Amino acid sequence: MTNFKINSTGSKYSLKQTFSTFTLVMGLCATCCFAPPALAQDATEAVEQPITVPTPESLTLYGDNNPNVRRATAVVNGKVITGTDIDQRMALLLAANNNTLAEDEAKALRLQVLRNLIDETLQIQAAKASDIDISDTEIDNTYARVARENFNQDSSAMDAYLNRIESSPASLKRQIHGELAWQRLLSRNVTPFVSVAEEEVRDIMQRLEESKGVEEYRIGEIYLSATQENAQQINENARRLIEQIQQGANFTGYARQFSEASTAPVGGDLGFVRLETLPAEMATAARQMQIGQLVGPVQIPGGFVIMYLIDKRQILTADPRDSLLSLKQLSISFAPGTTREQATARAGEFARAAQQIRGCGDADRVAASLGASVVDNDQVTVRSLPKALQDTVLTMSIGESTPPFGSVEQGVRVLVLCGRDDPQVSAGPSAEQLTQQLEDERINKRAQTYLRDLRRDAVISYN
Repeated sequence: MTNFKINSTGSKYSLKQTFSTFTLVMGLCATCCFAPPALAQDATEAVEQPITVPTPESLTLYGDNNPNVRRATAVVNGKVITGTDIDQRMALLLAANNNTLAEDEAKALRLQVLRNLIDETLQIQAAKASDIDISDTEIDNTYARVARENFNQDSSAMDAYLNRIESSPASLKRQIHGELAWQRLLSRNVTPFVSVAEEEVRDIMQRLEESKGVEEYRIGEIYLSATQENAQQINENARRLIEQIQQGANFTGYARQFSEASTAPVGGDLGFVRLETLPAEMATAARQMQIGQLVGPVQIPGGFVIMYLIDKRQILTADPRDSLLSLKQLSISFAPGTTREQATARAGEFARAAQQIRGCGDADRVAASLGASVVDNDQVTVRSLPKALQDTVLTMSIGESTPPFGSVEQGVRVLVLCGRDDPQVSAGPSAEQLTQQLEDERINKRAQTYLRDLRRDAVISYN
């Protein structure tokens, strides 16, 4: 499976962050990374109250599809969304999950994809109504950048991949168009009207100092609203989502697609929160969770939530996982057509050779003898490594190497520890960082309200 990556910035609605939808929807982030954490939120901010919207009785989504007849699935303010549009966007998600979704799950996902396409259409239309035009050149340049970052070559490789999974370049470019248009619209109509007072920042910094040593939890959530009438069905839907995630589906991608909380645009990431700010049911579950654990569905007022514990920390307290590492990475790759048996044999040889490495000064010699590549990685935090490697690295001495890790598709790697600087007691976020986080949070909330208003004013018909 191809790994896509798009770099993020701290702002939830900066271009790099919003366009990372593609990465998260695809569910191909190798280390299950989340967007940068937001500030701790109140429970009312983290979980929206459910809004019941009647579904048109004439809506038909799941009938037999005749590939020669493509009828409109929805018409949004005159813009047609066809079955082909849904099929091609669905193909991205199905490819990310090895086409293993059960029929009823695929139907539910198809309906969610239609929702996303409707929102995307409304965002593009709203931008155009505000005289914001995204040129074809800008879309093509962004598409080419993604191709370079993910394929290390021109757009033709991306074209070939999308066509191979029965999606299309046009489908991805439409998504790029929506991301760019919405980001620019928010930059004009929302961001300039968001401000944070210096007094607020000072109060937060004071509360942080008073809370020194208190434990915070970084939680990912997928919230599904429910009523008394449909609670059993929503609970079953949540359990199916959990099964899919446990089988390898990407949590952040599912959060973006299914969650009804305000955190959906950032992959369900609540950021670091104190348990007392959460609903009691979520706080009780989180207190018993280990990092990397998935639990749920947890019933809370208004619905159900699936919880994923991303990280834990103590406020303004040094954490060994914030240690800065200097590493050498040795890696071998496998030629196309290599069998798993052949790869296993070569990986075993690689592992035996890695055990003979005598410090970083000896790594280049061993790599040369194996035909392995070497990359120096400085200023890497333990926390940024995959969880499976964090505990290993923390117990290593300078000059020792990790066991080999990787896959036939992505190659096998070994990390050699060249240096480690332990963290000092944290001074906490700066005033500038807190200000930016508060602004991002408020932009996110206003953006959700903006989109909700667009939905209410839209004229949408279904076939």
